[in-house]
Amino acid sequence: MSVPRSVAAHRGAVMELLRSQTAGKGAEELPLLQALGRALAVDQHAPLSLPPFANSQMDGFAVASADIPEAGAQLRVAPPVPAGAEPQPLERGFAVPIMTGAMMPDGADAVVPVEKAVPATFPAPGDRNAVVRLPPVTAGTFVRDAGSDIAEGALALAAGTHLGPAQLGLLAALGLTSVKVRKPLQVLLVTTGDEVVEPGAALGAGKIYDSNGTLLEASMRQAGLAVVRTGISDDDPAALREALLKHVPRPGATREPVDLFVTTGGVSKGAYEVVRQAMAGEDVDFLPVAMQPGGPQGIGRFQGIPFLGFPGNPVSCLVSFEMFLRPALSAVLGTPQPRQAQRARLAAPLTSPEGKHQVRRGSVAEGIVRMEGGPGSHLVHALARSNALVQIPGDVTELPEGAEVEVWML
Repeated sequence: MSVPRSVAAHRGAVMELLRSQTAGKGAEELPLLQALGRALAVDQHAPLSLPPFANSQMDGFAVASADIPEAGAQLRVAPPVPAGAEPQPLERGFAVPIMTGAMMPDGADAVVPVEKAVPATFPAPGDRNAVVRLPPVTAGTFVRDAGSDIAEGALALAAGTHLGPAQLGLLAALGLTSVKVRKPLQVLLVTTGDEVVEPGAALGAGKIYDSNGTLLEASMRQAGLAVVRTGISDDDPAALREALLKHVPRPGATREPVDLFVTTGGVSKGAYEVVRQAMAGEDVDFLPVAMQPGGPQGIGRFQGIPFLGFPGNPVSCLVSFEMFLRPALSAVLGTPQPRQAQRARLAAPLTSPEGKHQVRRGSVAEGIVRMEGGPGSHLVHALARSNALVQIPGDVTELPEGAEVEVWML
């Protein structure tokens, strides 16, 4: 009997499996908003500085700090500088009304907020005789220097960066309208089993509706994968092989090649494990992982293309994706973003099998996690009520109420 592989070791094996496949995927140029959630393909350097010019951080008066002694000074008021305008150079002995974000005049090196002026208001437009008394100010006060955010030519975003709203906002601020992103992996998803029928079909005796297809395809699409489905494969190994071979690059192939095969079901040690039988002669291993649920796993290459075989129970399927494939995609492709891990306290005591990393489903609110359903891998309703995966390490067999655990927010 083989020794179960650790969760960390299997996750590492999935990463290595994907790494070579993703290296040659290439890039595509997309408009910024279409790149949301994708990973940057190349290092992006700043084509200009941000800010591109020195500007005011406050509504106030732009001054030369040397014009104001420690006792303060009364200065004449120059024409105002609104945001978006190019100001005239500052004359000595003058203060310039300036708005937040407006360009600093040449000769000005500080801004005095309007509320610190006497009077604490801007003069009426066109008042050529206005004066204002201002307190002393240090050079650089309330001034955003050109390039203080990022200098022209500096690295703005590294290749592999996940492009969320903040990253796309930076690219827009740099004047870019499109960006090079990594092409998504295309995965063929196959659910298996004679007992499984498509939702909406008649449900005969001994049959169940396929939830794995919807569950995994939704998870994969959310993670940025391009998903191809074959429909449900029965328990005929030859038919399953033929369905997979249609997506392998070879003479006579009738479908577009894919980058990854993922199957559900048929990976245990039963008499009718169709995936195991279909993979005979391929570079694929079927092995136990020290995890519950989701212990039986398949990994390797079918006709040279990466292959992952997940268990057939719905919760086992999702846990396998979340524990192995999704983190590998994050590490190798830069997208999706890793699940947020945090600590929460147990609302009730729990037990866990020795030597197995248990992944329970739970609901987290105000720092407390409550289990949803038991450890069974068929509890889809409990899964749907959950917002977190609760991680119980293999060396932990029981925890009291109030104990801290790691949770991954879904």
